Amino acid sequence: MYDVVGIGNALVDTEFTLSEDALAATGLTRGNMTLADADAQAALFEVLAKQGITPAKQAGGGSAANSMVAFASLGGSAYYHCRVGGDEMGDFYLGDLESSGVTVDADFAVHRDGITGSCAVLVTPDGERTMQTHLGTSSEICADNVNFETLGSAKWLYLEGYLAMSPSVSDALTQLHTTARKHGVKVAVSFADPAVVKFAKDGLLAMLNRGVDAVFCNFEEATLFAEADGEADPVNALLKYSELVVITNSDKPAIIACRGDTGIIEHHIDAAPVSQVIDTNGAGDNYAGAFLYGLSQGLELPVCGKLAAEVAAAIVSQFGPRLSVADYQAIKAKTL
Repeated sequence: MYDVVGIGNALVDTEFTLSEDALAATGLTRGNMTLADADAQAALFEVLAKQGITPAKQAGGGSAANSMVAFASLGGSAYYHCRVGGDEMGDFYLGDLESSGVTVDADFAVHRDGITGSCAVLVTPDGERTMQTHLGTSSEICADNVNFETLGSAKWLYLEGYLAMSPSVSDALTQLHTTARKHGVKVAVSFADPAVVKFAKDGLLAMLNRGVDAVFCNFEEATLFAEADGEADPVNALLKYSELVVITNSDKPAIIACRGDTGIIEHHIDAAPVSQVIDTNGAGDNYAGAFLYGLSQGLELPVCGKLAAEVAAAIVSQFGPRLSVADYQAIKAKTL
């Protein structure tokens, strides 16, 4: 029934634009995601408010969810597993996904007594995003939130790297992988953020060691992973774990590498031109979602990369981690 089944955190993004000095005053690590409790996030909002910094946009987010929106909006069939609270933010979040064509099931996703997770996205003038995340009830996502039957006829299972930071989901990930392999479903993992590689390497390795067919990451994440693994070359390091590796690198060409009969095959796909970078939030998520859509449709790897590059370029040219369905479709029509 589904081309792809994804699982990840459910977060409502609140975006702020601010100066480098204002970002430094928050104490957050530039370009990374930092986990926080409700009090710490409230304190951050207070710091921003005192400087007269107000939200620029609020929208549904979450790394894997952004990927699923791109996938579904391009014309694929996507299902998303997540955990939200029985609150207005949870209703908004699930409704936002469904409006983009992503299937969710409130019977599995909603924890009535929980609080929906939220993410403060701080965007500096160069478009770099720095995030502070309060996972809320999403931190307790577990097998109860997963309908394993959705994998029965799927092509891909998509796992978000941030889940490496959530011990509660470990058993569910094991079951998902086992079920996927039973039904011949391929498995993709997105590293999602440098913080995942820095602080949750063991959880990330647990995902990879089960066996995966595709890894998506950016150059910083790939380099951190390789160094921690004792390798100088990120491509070689990642191909130990996956049949396909896709490494983005901002405005530089992306590397698409796979194992061939005579050795490693690499494609270098140029980034699509961008007149002005407004906000990098969601760029990698959308790249992965669009690339995976291409794979699900049987497109050649360079074509998948070109489509993904065009979608990512559109994302960084606006505020927020998602485009409208019409915009995704326009990019598809122009590119394919």
